[in-house]
Amino acid sequence: MNALGTHVVLELKECSPQLLDDLPFIQKTLLDAAEATGAHVVGQTFHKFNPYGVTGVVAIAESHLCIHTWPEYAYAAVDIFTCGDGFDPHKAANIVIEKLQSREPSVIELKRGLLAQVQRVGAR
Repeated sequence: MNALGTHVVLELKECSPQLLDDLPFIQKTLLDAAEATGAHVVGQTFHKFNPYGVTGVVAIAESHLCIHTWPEYAYAAVDIFTCGDGFDPHKAANIVIEKLQSREPSVIELKRGLLAQVQRVGAR
């Protein structure tokens, strides 16, 4: 079976609560992870919640990186999805885990778009 993409889901527990509530730091972390792994950033949006928490998405030509943080629980949920060959989602995941100082990370990989044969509609 061929997959169109790889989706890496991070369950990051025991992170630094201060870092999880720092919007500029979260933004830089996701952008650094994208750029360090060869992704091509095409857009981004981030939001700081009141009283705490950050959500953000970095759109990349290869797909996306996104995060939602719960500083009050020292927890972050992160998705890294790629449909290109030049971007290593596990390398990006390791960067995010390290920067958020997660002492209890869980990494789950899902293959997306599992097809018996990859062929574009209309292709012959």
